[in-house]
Amino acid sequence: MTTVNSMIYPFFEMNRLIVQPFRLMAETGLTFWENSANPWRDSAMAKQATASLTMFERATRHFVKPAFDIKQVAISGKPVTVDEQIVWQTPFCKLLHFAKPDFRKAQPKLLLVAPMSGHFATLLRDTVKEMLPKFDCYVTDWQDARDIPLSAGAFDLDDYTDTIIDILHHLGERAHVMAVCQPSVPVLAAVAMMSEAKDKLAPLSMVLMGGSIDTSKSPTAVNDMADGKDLNWFRDTVVMTVPPNCAGAGRLVYPGFMQLSGFLSMNIDRHMKAHRELYHSLAKGDEADATRRKTFYDEYMAVMDLTGEFYLQTVERVFIHQDFPNGTYQYRGRKVDPSLITRTALLTVEGEYDDISGLGQTEAAHQLCINIPTQKKKHHLHMGVGHYGVFSGSKFRAEIAPMITAFLNAQKA
Repeated sequence: MTTVNSMIYPFFEMNRLIVQPFRLMAETGLTFWENSANPWRDSAMAKQATASLTMFERATRHFVKPAFDIKQVAISGKPVTVDEQIVWQTPFCKLLHFAKPDFRKAQPKLLLVAPMSGHFATLLRDTVKEMLPKFDCYVTDWQDARDIPLSAGAFDLDDYTDTIIDILHHLGERAHVMAVCQPSVPVLAAVAMMSEAKDKLAPLSMVLMGGSIDTSKSPTAVNDMADGKDLNWFRDTVVMTVPPNCAGAGRLVYPGFMQLSGFLSMNIDRHMKAHRELYHSLAKGDEADATRRKTFYDEYMAVMDLTGEFYLQTVERVFIHQDFPNGTYQYRGRKVDPSLITRTALLTVEGEYDDISGLGQTEAAHQLCINIPTQKKKHHLHMGVGHYGVFSGSKFRAEIAPMITAFLNAQKA
C-alpha cells in the first residue's frame, strides 16, 4: 500500500467531519423553511431555499444503512403481519427471517443471498416483498467491515462460501437459494461442494440473477477494470486501512466510498440529470416526485466496506483468472466441480441492458452444470431491463418474480 493511498481513507473521514457543522446549519435552515408555522413556507423563495439546502445537506450526508421496513404483506388478498428477526449470525453476517407469525400455512423456504459488493442487503427490498407471499424468506444481511473489530478475524471468498453452506444447514431442509449479482459465484461453489459431499440439505433449486460466472462474455466496464492489472495493483491502489475512529480500526478493506464512486462514474450523466431533476421537483413543490427520487438515492448512496481479502480474492478468481469457466476455481485448495450438481434445479436470469454483468455471464452456469437434468434447467433473458431491473422495479414485480415463483414451485424434493 502506497503512502498516498494510506492517507485517502483518513482524509475522507476528516472531510466528512469538517463539513458536518455546515450540514447541521443546512438542516436548521430546512427546519425553518419547512415549518408549517412559517407564513412564507409556500412561497417561491421558500421553495428555492428548501431545494438548495436539501441538495447541500444530501451532498454532505453520510448515508446510513436503510431499514427493510416490511411490516405487512398481502396473501390471497388478505394482510399478513411480517416480523423481521435475526435468527443466526456471525460477526460478518446476520441471517434475517421475515417471519409471518399469524400465517400458519407452511411455505417453502427461500434463502435470498444479497450481494456483498458495496450496497446493503436492503437493495433487495423489492425482491423480498415480491417473494414473501409465496415463500418463507430469509436474507443474508452482510455487515459493514469498518464496524467489525480485527479480533473477529478475516473474511474471504471461501469464508463467504462457508457462510452459505452453514445457513443452508441452519434452515434444516432442502430450501431454494437465490443469488443476486455478486453471490452467484460463491453460491454456485457452495452448491457444488454440497453436491460433491452428497449433502442431504443441498438446495432444491438455485436461482442466479445477473451474476458474473464467466466475465469473458460481453465484458462490461466492471469487467474491464481488471484488464492489464495484476492483483498487486488492486492491493496497492484500492485496498485501504480503516481509520482509528471506527470499530474496525486497522482492518484492510475495500471502502464503500470507492465502490460508490465507481458506480456513479459508470453513468455520471444519468446521475447528474437525476439530481438536477430532484432540485427542480423541490423548487416546484412536487413532493411526490422529490420523495421518489430521494428514496432511491437514500438506498443507492448508502454503502459499506468490504474486507480486503474478500475483495482481492473476488477480483483474482472472477475477473483476472476467470476460474469457473477455465475449470480452475478452488475452495480451500480443492477444485470445485459444478458438473457434480445433479439434484439442484438451476434458473439463470439476465437483463437485456445489464451494464454490470453482461449478457451470457450468468447463463454460463448452464455450461458448467452439465449434469442437471434438462427439465430442471432454465435460462431467462428479460428484455428492456438493466442490472437492477432484474431483481427490482415494475417489470420484476409484474413479469420476472412470477416466472421465478413458477419455476421454484415446479421443483419437488
